[in-house]
Amino acid sequence: MGEIRNFRSGNQDEPPPHGPMPRRLAAIIVGDIASYSRIMQADEEGTHVRVKRIERDIIQPSIIEHHGSLVKTTGDGFIAIFDSPVEAVRCSIVIQQNLIGRNASLPKHSRLEYRIGVNLGDVIVEPDDIYGDGVNIASRIEGIAQPGQVFISGAIYEQIKHKVVCGYESLGDRKVKNITDPVRVYRVLPDADAVGSTRGRRENTLIFLLAITLLIIATGVLWYLLAQPGRINEQAATPTAAPAASPQEAATQTPQPSPSLASAPPSPSPSPAPSPSATPPREPEMIAIRGGSFAMGSNDDPTERPVHQVAIKPFSIGKYPVTVQEWNECAAARACGFTATGKDDAPVSNVSWADAQQYAAWLAQTTKKPYRLPSEAEWEYAARGGTQTKYWWGDKLQPGMAGCKDCGDLAAEQPAKVGSFRPNPFGLYDMGGGIDQWVEDCWHKNYQGAPGDGSAWSSGDCSSHVLRSGSWKNDSRYVRPSNRDGYDTNVRYPTHGFRVALSP
Repeated sequence: MGEIRNFRSGNQDEPPPHGPMPRRLAAIIVGDIASYSRIMQADEEGTHVRVKRIERDIIQPSIIEHHGSLVKTTGDGFIAIFDSPVEAVRCSIVIQQNLIGRNASLPKHSRLEYRIGVNLGDVIVEPDDIYGDGVNIASRIEGIAQPGQVFISGAIYEQIKHKVVCGYESLGDRKVKNITDPVRVYRVLPDADAVGSTRGRRENTLIFLLAITLLIIATGVLWYLLAQPGRINEQAATPTAAPAASPQEAATQTPQPSPSLASAPPSPSPSPAPSPSATPPREPEMIAIRGGSFAMGSNDDPTERPVHQVAIKPFSIGKYPVTVQEWNECAAARACGFTATGKDDAPVSNVSWADAQQYAAWLAQTTKKPYRLPSEAEWEYAARGGTQTKYWWGDKLQPGMAGCKDCGDLAAEQPAKVGSFRPNPFGLYDMGGGIDQWVEDCWHKNYQGAPGDGSAWSSGDCSSHVLRSGSWKNDSRYVRPSNRDGYDTNVRYPTHGFRVALSP
């Protein structure tokens, strides 16, 4: 993006309007396509069409979904403002992750990759533009970002560091053009565990490759030493030739392998790829829940209102969230989109709502049982365990009852293994804290018009879906059974997991 000159549009020679112009504190996103001139030169019309399609399919919808406003597009970029720094950063992450999918099938030289800078500052707002140092700083931060990355200012970081669960790499204070004071800059890392520096990751990679090399050399030496006795036996057997056998003897003798062949290991024969249905999957342990009626929601947060009566039919729900081991069976069957890392008994994380649906569909197909995600009403009914208190154990937070940031344990870098805390009265574990859990319902900002029969609320805009439980990264407010949140349907996030339900 070219030189930023106060972001005013129209005739610059026109006198400014009378009276003070409106100002506001806003989070500003500035995005710009890397190597735009080169790509345009190679295919001007095609590139223009692709850019407009990205703006229509990804950038504009993402800004709207995160409650922002698109100020303008600039040919090779865009500018947007948000009331919430959290929503601005979340929007930036969603745009970049969607662009990764859009670019995956394209050769690297023709990919449209955006650099994004985000800043919090005071801006002057005009009907069709904004300007001021707050915008200029966002533009300068965007200018030093790498393609496909999100850079944020220190002002943004201070607002979101405990609210958006992702990693941050401090790049220190940067002197940027036309800004008097240095600007502290952070790189956003969508993987919350990726907090090491690039140099540290390179060193770890080199150490790993060196270890692999040494292992290969050691294996070769060991193989050579083990093969020597066979060669010695072969040499000892060759000086004296055995007498030729008569035709009758030859017919009755059993052929013996030569010493050299006997001492060599057999060549491994390729084993056939396992069929997805060759072995039944490990089914999650389920708890049967009797039907009933309960008061859903609370008055603690506007998204949890109004409190309303819901009737629940009998169903079963996972005793624990889906684990890494359970998920990886689906991945091994090539029915789930990625192989999870971590211990087998840890809850699987960094899954999107669409990923969770893939697992439930695979489990249903291979077991011939109607596995699915629970509805939001079913999840809350199960989480309450027949109680109506703030938490299932009472109205006051108690240590050792759930895995969250202020639940009494030291802050953890990852969720504890499933079942590490006490079960609720229904015998369910981790129904609050541990891992965020996707449910079937589309996101709605409150319960106005919600179903009263316990079914999933699948009408309306389903670009976002509901999350329950809160995670180990959240505070105790998220552990409440009534707490609810929403996130983008197709975006993976490090604290997001799920559990399954089963219809009778």
